[in-house]
Amino acid sequence: MATAVLQARMSSSRLPGKVLRPLLGQPMILRQIERLRRCRRLDRIVVATGDHPSDDILAETLAGTGLEVVRGPPEDVLGRFLKVIETLGLTGDMVRLTADCPLADPDVIDACIDLRREGGFDYASNGQVRTWPRGLDVEAFTVEALQRAGAEAVSDYDREHVTPWLYRPGSPFRRGDLVQARDDSALRWTVDLPEDFAFVERVYAALYPKTPAFTSADILALPFTRRESDV
Repeated sequence: MATAVLQARMSSSRLPGKVLRPLLGQPMILRQIERLRRCRRLDRIVVATGDHPSDDILAETLAGTGLEVVRGPPEDVLGRFLKVIETLGLTGDMVRLTADCPLADPDVIDACIDLRREGGFDYASNGQVRTWPRGLDVEAFTVEALQRAGAEAVSDYDREHVTPWLYRPGSPFRRGDLVQARDDSALRWTVDLPEDFAFVERVYAALYPKTPAFTSADILALPFTRRESDV
């Protein structure tokens, strides 16, 4: 069983409220979840948000659509993930995703889960050796590995960023890196800035009306793009 945990909050420092920004008539986070539901390896999608009052509107919006929502410490995001495990009694694989990636690729997510399982890794991702656009980031790991991280990771950095304890040098865990032959690491498909959101709006306007399940190849074929160097 594989459960995707999508971490989300309203208090983004650079683009507050971005996860609920309308994207072709739907909150951006719901557009991302629409894409995640096409994953063949995911059995469950859970949103982990903070218990700060600023996140109330996000939790209420998601609950109104029937999505599972677990709330926990705003800054201790690792603690929030552990609360998801405890609250829902999770076992097997967890997949960490962030709610600023409305162009998420279901095939990439499935491939990361397959790599972790087939390679016998404790942790697998496409972010440590980057060949994919920023915004297609995915991490897959076992529940047991994250529980050990939760027991032993104490620094604010480890608690905020959830997984560094799993992959840093000297880690006791086996790591797998999902890479592709083509290097698209210079492309920027994440949403942190108004300009990022404007790019995503152009992508959806160009592709979604005719092909709601548009692919990364469809995005790459567009006559416009956004790069890390544009920031």
